[in-house]
Amino acid sequence: MTQSHPRISKAVIPAAGLGTRFLPATKATPKEMLPVVDKPAIQYVVEEAVAAGLDDVLMVTGRNKRPLEDHFDRNYELESALQKKGDASRLAKVQESSDLATMHYVRQGDPKGLGHAVLCAAPHVGEEPFAVLLGDDLIDPRDPLLQRMVEVQEQRGGSVVALMEVAPEQIHLYGCAAVETTEDSDVVKVSGLVEKPEPADAPSNYAIIGRYVLDPQIFDILRRTEPGRGGEIQLTDALQQLAADEKIGGPVHGVVFKGRRYDTGDRGDYLRAIVRLACEREDLGPDFRTWLRSYVAEEM
Repeated sequence: MTQSHPRISKAVIPAAGLGTRFLPATKATPKEMLPVVDKPAIQYVVEEAVAAGLDDVLMVTGRNKRPLEDHFDRNYELESALQKKGDASRLAKVQESSDLATMHYVRQGDPKGLGHAVLCAAPHVGEEPFAVLLGDDLIDPRDPLLQRMVEVQEQRGGSVVALMEVAPEQIHLYGCAAVETTEDSDVVKVSGLVEKPEPADAPSNYAIIGRYVLDPQIFDILRRTEPGRGGEIQLTDALQQLAADEKIGGPVHGVVFKGRRYDTGDRGDYLRAIVRLACEREDLGPDFRTWLRSYVAEEM
């Protein structure tokens, strides 16, 4: 298709969750600040947005989330101390997070679900299409999912969700999409969405993962969306309305992702993500892989 739509420049990152699955670690530390090797999980997400050309980032936060703001701000005392030591390498790492993007923050006063968190971004986003990135899903930078989603939205308009094929018995953990093929092998048209269906009721095994590019009409729908599953305002329910009626805000498409994804919202997957990423680091990988092989051999 040759049709062109407005360039996307803004990203929204909902980060107001309590992180109860990681208690007691998250009692005083936001779950988004838990380290994945030596960077907090949230920094990987912001870096992904910036790599896709979205350098205007709004973070939707809540109570006790001030460390998120501090992390992406300057720390003059620490920078000065590192500068006096001549520690240029660590100084660069400290300054990297504060120079990544133009950061904005808004609080989600009540925990009313993902749909409500996205709605909190309406005054900042305005009438532009925008991206939403969930912090629990880390996408390997070698697999530029968000860039592809932005490209699809600019070509086709409407909204775009990220989809991943999962085992049928796992679909109840995700939002699920009913899809139709298109001329692009990695793009499908979404005709319906269901939030966490039972396997027997699922229209497919295409699960929605934590990346969205949304038409601003989603805000009007979210304002009218009643609480759904779990008593929360579900983004999936609002997207279902867009998929059912293209006249509202254009079609809904899905980009089928087959790359590397790390789920940091589950304790086991969080640990696996750390191991995978540490193994692939040039500075840590060789020694760590040697130790890991020895440890596994001893345990087996």
